[in-house]
Amino acid sequence: MGYIAGPKATGCILCDKPKAKSDRSNYILKRGEHGFVMLNLYPYSNGHLMVSPYTHGAALESLPAEVSGHLMDLVRESIVVLKEVYKPEGINVGLNLGRAAGAGIADHLHFHIVPRWVGDTNFMTVVGGVRVIPEGMDATFQLLKPHFRRTSSVRS
Repeated sequence: MGYIAGPKATGCILCDKPKAKSDRSNYILKRGEHGFVMLNLYPYSNGHLMVSPYTHGAALESLPAEVSGHLMDLVRESIVVLKEVYKPEGINVGLNLGRAAGAGIADHLHFHIVPRWVGDTNFMTVVGGVRVIPEGMDATFQLLKPHFRRTSSVRS
């Protein structure tokens, strides 16, 4: 409801949030050389993460190889952390390129990493148009943050 009823942000959150001073209030779990990991503010499930480059742009093919490689390292690290902390039975990794492909932020590419369990709330969105998230954002941040401190990406 916060997203539906709340004020709509102007600008690009994937540019603005990493420029802000507080990683905690912006739910940024890790900063790397070319990109960062943050919680999705409107998650599909607990632990729904986003990995994004600092550079504003929508085209994956225009990223330099070192940036795209670094992003994949951050995606891999995110998967390792989610498996350790939440013990999901599966993980969706997605990159929606363009509004027609489902990108909510079409002008700044970002990967979604979503932990999944057999029988999880995925059917709720289809059947009832509802999402059920049993854990608050602050609790998710506190649970995951120490694990990102312990790990390091190959390129970060």
